[in-house]
Amino acid sequence: MSLKLTAWLMLALILLAAIEAWWLVRSGRGYAWGEFWASLGDVAGRIVIIAVVKTGIVGLMLYAVWHWRIGEIAMDRWWHWALLLLGLDFCYYWMHRAEHRIRWFWLNHSVHHSSHRITFAAAYRLGWTSRIVGTPVFMAPLVLIGFPVPIVLATLSLNLLYQFWLHTELIGKLPRPIEYLFNTPSHHRAHHASNQIYIDRNYGGVLIVFDRWFGTFQAETAEHPPRYGLVEPFHSNNPFRLVAHAWRGMYRDLRAARGWRERAWVVVGPPEFKPAGQTSAANLNIATSGVDGAV
Repeated sequence: MSLKLTAWLMLALILLAAIEAWWLVRSGRGYAWGEFWASLGDVAGRIVIIAVVKTGIVGLMLYAVWHWRIGEIAMDRWWHWALLLLGLDFCYYWMHRAEHRIRWFWLNHSVHHSSHRITFAAAYRLGWTSRIVGTPVFMAPLVLIGFPVPIVLATLSLNLLYQFWLHTELIGKLPRPIEYLFNTPSHHRAHHASNQIYIDRNYGGVLIVFDRWFGTFQAETAEHPPRYGLVEPFHSNNPFRLVAHAWRGMYRDLRAARGWRERAWVVVGPPEFKPAGQTSAANLNIATSGVDGAV
């Protein structure tokens, strides 16, 4: 996607987020304007980075995989596109799951989960370091079997664009067949929640069926209203601090780690892993307040 098209698309999404904010204020629900401006700062920084860094590690790796492809799909049949959409959502599920369960990938993705409200503005809060972290490398199997790299990346962008409308509390549960097959605002609210019951659930992009198949589905329930934000409380609307927060935490844990094995696990282990003797803020909250560390 060109820089100009990206900029116009982001402008349209920001406008929709502003309309949602106006409606929430008008209906008396209030709005967290600080988080709106933080997300806007995140977008501005990301556009600057895209302008400076024309490609990232992912693009280079996918084109390297293309040279080892076992076939080539011409994309001239309807079922080629259907297979790509289904295959990409499958790969997206595992990419998204890795973003939550492997700290290296969580470094960037945590920015997306830092908002304490789920609104359209939170949808485009995506961090600045995706080109370093390289999670879209999970699309490599699609390239290996013959789907062209530009089409795979464009389809991934469309998958992410679909998810924009999922970031809202204005849309309740949809008819049951839709809720069963597709990712919906209700499912995604559960994904963004930091209540214990919702943590590491609902990784799907367009579809929710892979979560049902692989045991990571959790429906939103009235008994457990979602509470948003990171499990370890972090309160800042400074986009620089939002982007740096997880990286600084990993740096501290690397300094505290004992030996190369523990240092490696700090990077590739689950985000909640702490070196020996370290106590996470979330665990401290549990011990002192009797509730989880969600915000």
